[in-house]
Amino acid sequence: MFTGIIEACGEIAAVKSQGGDCRLRINAGGLDMSDVKLGDSIATDGVCLTVVKFDSRSFEMDVSAETLAKTSLGDFKAGRKVNLEKAMQPSARLGGHIVSGHVDGVGTIESRQLVGESLRFHVRVPDALAKYIAIKGSVCIDGVSLTVNNVEGAVFEINIIPHTADMTTIGEYQAGRRVNIEVDIIARYLERLLLGDKAADVETPALSMDLLAENGYLNG
Repeated sequence: MFTGIIEACGEIAAVKSQGGDCRLRINAGGLDMSDVKLGDSIATDGVCLTVVKFDSRSFEMDVSAETLAKTSLGDFKAGRKVNLEKAMQPSARLGGHIVSGHVDGVGTIESRQLVGESLRFHVRVPDALAKYIAIKGSVCIDGVSLTVNNVEGAVFEINIIPHTADMTTIGEYQAGRRVNIEVDIIARYLERLLLGDKAADVETPALSMDLLAENGYLNG
């Protein structure tokens, strides 16, 4: 598990194809590597990956074809900067929110605007994820825990303070960039809980207004 508080920005040193999968070598930048061990998890742009080789300044991770297809990691080239966070320890402060590193989908930056000293972005998510995005709720973008300012359909707005822009890759975002989206884990489980016994019914793929009304969650 992670917190969505980025520890360092690294850089892709090499991408090696391996029969549909790939291996990434990442320069760790300012990430403290002193306690890293083989098999440790490091979130890379929000994707939980396993360390398979490392030294004091870099580490390597294998990425499956499934992960390449479902995240922005398939876009990675040598020289690209990435957000890095080691798995949280039980004694650590939870400065962001609970993040699993399991990406739900890929969103797209629709606009970038300078507002005072902050950056305002509008981000479009796949339609299937829109129901999990709530005003003042939490969302994880490329591994960064953020608060949703506003939502209109499948587009939500975030505000980035200068510190976050400087300490993560978000300061580089421009319209058209693809980003990894992880919705709040509570929203995922809440949907399954509300489905109740119908969660086991393959013909009930998702929560609906009709199902909520049927089970007494909507008035009148």
